[in-house]
Amino acid sequence: MTKLSVNINKIATLRNSRGGNMPNVLQVARDVQDFGAQGVTVHPRPDERHIRYQDARELKEVVTTEYNIEGNPIPKFIDLVLDVQPTQVTLVPDAEDAITSNAGWDTLSHQKFLQEVIAEFRSKGIRTSIFVDPDTKMVEGAAKTGTDRIELYTEQYAQDFAAGRKAGVLPFVEAARVANELGLGVNAGHDLNLDNVAYFKQQVPKLLEVSIGHALICESIYMGLENVVSMYLHRLK
Repeated sequence: MTKLSVNINKIATLRNSRGGNMPNVLQVARDVQDFGAQGVTVHPRPDERHIRYQDARELKEVVTTEYNIEGNPIPKFIDLVLDVQPTQVTLVPDAEDAITSNAGWDTLSHQKFLQEVIAEFRSKGIRTSIFVDPDTKMVEGAAKTGTDRIELYTEQYAQDFAAGRKAGVLPFVEAARVANELGLGVNAGHDLNLDNVAYFKQQVPKLLEVSIGHALICESIYMGLENVVSMYLHRLK
């Protein structure tokens, strides 16, 4: 079964929009795990517009499944990860003013930098993953950084699937195949939802984990968080 890691950034966005502590980020993390999710993901950004760095620290005591912290490895982020020591760190090359992640790493031009950062995380026993586009050259470059896994950036797949172009999954199938041959684990995330996640899981070989936040929280507004988590788990079996 492919594991479901619930990204709770949007819960923090809602909390921050009003001040106070409603909804409670820590309680939602407890809840999604109680509902069956096998992991919790957060993506703190420098402006702390959703998950705050303090949230990431406090969640360490709450997450009893897999704890995944995503972000651009600027010095502040590196210090956070080394302090918290989550199960996994996912490196994402997003600009400070990015609304959301919108590209994978160029693992060739940034290879030396990624090697240095990953070596530091792995020395502390933290599993590493690199956010990449479904490009076999980028996957091959990722393998040379020392990372444990890649996370396939799935926005294009989601757009193709919504337009009825199921062949849009093929670059992801090929990227995963190459990753598997090179000994890399394969995660995926971005714009996956209840409509498209089952087909992606069926087609992509040895998919270990999906990280889903925005769609899952939006779907939960209509159907309830517990119900939606259960629906994702069913689709990922």
